[in-house]
Amino acid sequence: MALKKANILIVDDDYDMLELLQRHLKDLDFHSFKASSAIEAINILKYNSVDLLITDLQMPGIGGMELIKYADDHFPKLPKLVITGYPSIDGALNAIKSGALDYLVKPFTAGELKTSVEKSLPLETLKSERKNPENSASIVYAGIVGKSEKINQLIDIIERLKNNRATVLIEGESGTGKELVARAIHYKGSFAANPFIAVNCGAIPEDLLESELFGYKKGAFTGANENREGFFQAANGGTIFLDEIGNAPSNVQTRLLRVLQEKEVRKIGEHTAQKVELRIIAATNSDLKEMVKNGNFREDLFYRLNVVNIETPPLRTHASDIPLLAENFLRKYKKEYSKPRLEFSEKAIELLKSYNWPGNVRELENVIQRAIIMSEDIIDIDHLPSYLKYPVPEISSELKSLKEVERDYILKILASVDNNKTKAPEILQINRKTLREKLK
Repeated sequence: MALKKANILIVDDDYDMLELLQRHLKDLDFHSFKASSAIEAINILKYNSVDLLITDLQMPGIGGMELIKYADDHFPKLPKLVITGYPSIDGALNAIKSGALDYLVKPFTAGELKTSVEKSLPLETLKSERKNPENSASIVYAGIVGKSEKINQLIDIIERLKNNRATVLIEGESGTGKELVARAIHYKGSFAANPFIAVNCGAIPEDLLESELFGYKKGAFTGANENREGFFQAANGGTIFLDEIGNAPSNVQTRLLRVLQEKEVRKIGEHTAQKVELRIIAATNSDLKEMVKNGNFREDLFYRLNVVNIETPPLRTHASDIPLLAENFLRKYKKEYSKPRLEFSEKAIELLKSYNWPGNVRELENVIQRAIIMSEDIIDIDHLPSYLKYPVPEISSELKSLKEVERDYILKILASVDNNKTKAPEILQINRKTLREKLK
């Protein structure tokens, strides 16, 4: 039966209630994701196929009403069921007006939950989706868009990894979606209800990275005015994603090696270590093997991280996915810019497919967003950046100095992001000061 395979997201800041709901749903043969906050729920919604949202109304921070409104805006076909512990049920009635299909008042029985869930789930829609998997799964998988052989191979690896805690190293060019792959591994697997913590090791100053990752004890150093948990403690039970791992300084590399070897974390200034059970996923667009040769990265740490290696393919190697990616970005932004009738012309799609995309999917997204802003009903080639039509010649067809090639490439990237000097350094993997110096 279709019902038995439905994915249900349950959201409540009360851990006991989450456990109770999950137990009841398991008895009814449903699969469930757990979230203890609206932020966690939004991440699960973004990267998983969810058939029903069940949320409490009263939660600290972003409440259930805000979550329902978010789901209604971004997932309008997703049915929503609210639970409330207040006899007046005013909040539940307001939630119904905001898009929820039904409400339950605590305490409720397993039978009442079953009735509400079956009432809320669109059975025919579920059956239709499962008879026609190409409508969703084969094109979008946990946010990864495409159906080329390269993308199918990537998804196959994720499927093999998702339910274990093997350490993973993701390598690939900037803009190829390394964090998206890490999130897919987490949110598609059996630990999806546990935390996913993403840390950009290149964005945190070196002198702060160690304390941010591992936490510290009050008085451990000047400015340590309280005991503080680090990212590793926050990720316990789930996944920690260490992006730009090549930028980690030597002291952090040493401590990270200990975490991998001993499965324990020690705060700065603390004498005892805390056992942790988590999955570590690291990512880099640097050549770590070369860094090991040059003495800039620990060899033992490299092999500890490189248990399973994933390479995210550059966009030019799966150009057949460009129309799907372009349509996906069009759906994303045309609602944001209130242009619901916007479409691509055939010539525009062909031009997008013919370009080499040195900035990969990130560059493509920037180009589509700009085109949506510049057009009204049809995105044609005139709405796309001129460098797509007149690309810089390949180095093999015109001999240039290294400085000239670098200059041309930097100017291409700047043009792709409308001269945005924050986005351009991210794609180029240099800091803003270096970009300014090169532009001079």
